[in-house]
Amino acid sequence: MKEIITTKNAPAAVGAYSQAVKSGNLLFCSGQIALDPASGVLTGSDIKAQTEQVMLNISAVLAASGATFDNVVKTTCFLADINDFAKFNEVYAKYFTGKPARSCVAVSALPKGALVEVEVIAVV
Repeated sequence: MKEIITTKNAPAAVGAYSQAVKSGNLLFCSGQIALDPASGVLTGSDIKAQTEQVMLNISAVLAASGATFDNVVKTTCFLADINDFAKFNEVYAKYFTGKPARSCVAVSALPKGALVEVEVIAVV
């Protein structure tokens, strides 16, 4: 059995997917880019600013399911430029203090020209 998780505090899905899906005690959160939830516009012109918005969006989706960053067990991170890795990590480390498992890869492009996208799996 699955439950679709939706919140107005994070950007609405722009395609045929959910912000998150809860199945049993696992929460699978779709990738978040630096979209402002109210306007749907990409925010921040650099990797740090965009990562901050991504973390706010992830926090909102987690909260909608009763979870926090401490519940996250796995992240997958996508960077438009691998040279942003260190700056991305500076922001990432402030939020994921529990050090979940992680993959971080460079990709050729992200939706709306975003610099970063992060998806998470949490135990709730």
